[in-house]
Amino acid sequence: MRALDKAALQLYHYVAIVIAGMGLFTDAYSLFSIVPVTYLIGRIYYNPQDGKPGTVPTALRAAVVASALVGTVVGQLLFSFLGDRIGRKKVYGVTLLIIVLSSFNCGFSIGQTANYVIASLCFFRFFLGVGIGGDYPLSAVIMSEFANTERRGALVAGVFSMQGFGILVSALVAMVVCRIFEVAQPSRKNAILPHPPPSADLAWRIILMIGTIPAIFTFYSRMAMPETPRYTALVQGDMERAMVEARMVLGIDIDELTNVTTPGRSIPSDQYGIFSK
Repeated sequence: MRALDKAALQLYHYVAIVIAGMGLFTDAYSLFSIVPVTYLIGRIYYNPQDGKPGTVPTALRAAVVASALVGTVVGQLLFSFLGDRIGRKKVYGVTLLIIVLSSFNCGFSIGQTANYVIASLCFFRFFLGVGIGGDYPLSAVIMSEFANTERRGALVAGVFSMQGFGILVSALVAMVVCRIFEVAQPSRKNAILPHPPPSADLAWRIILMIGTIPAIFTFYSRMAMPETPRYTALVQGDMERAMVEARMVLGIDIDELTNVTTPGRSIPSDQYGIFSK
């Protein structure tokens, strides 16, 4: 596997950043879009009090947020184990599918009362968290195993930088969707506060589901990506198949790299302890 460590950056490395990054984009979008959504749910399902808009009780708001975080712990433990047992590629597609389906189900949360909606959100967001928890470690591992040693940190950072875009887009989408609904159907005035129209119940559902669009477009690419050559060679012990997968990633014959030596001073492998591995 020394060939992969020394290989130059290829187009597929950037493709892998996009494939893995779109999953993390959706992860961050789904986790952070719930903040404006809880405010919308409060205005829609809870009555104004003391001249202030209705709000979701603190305990219920915490439950909605925490349900996804609990799911991430379960997902990290489950899918990191499965990724080592049955392969990165097989599990990687499953995590994205769970994220997409759970996000859509959050938008289709059943019930016309606050309690039913909150309970449904907690249920589906738990499974959303399971998918997100699996996506985090697998994205880092897959990108690391495809990358060379020189650019590994930069490539992994590129994947995880998509989280920032997901957070930003979640806020922008919430503002745009709310503005569209406000222009299309202005709030009716009552004696205390503007009360959101019935169509506002659709707004928060749209906000939750929009974040899955990039993930849907990259789902096929994630399923079509090859297994990482390092996993195939070191875990499955199939060197011949690993060489084929390496050619797909590197774009050159791996035999040309097996005898490449790095110019410069030779450094003992144990000089940096655990950091030399």
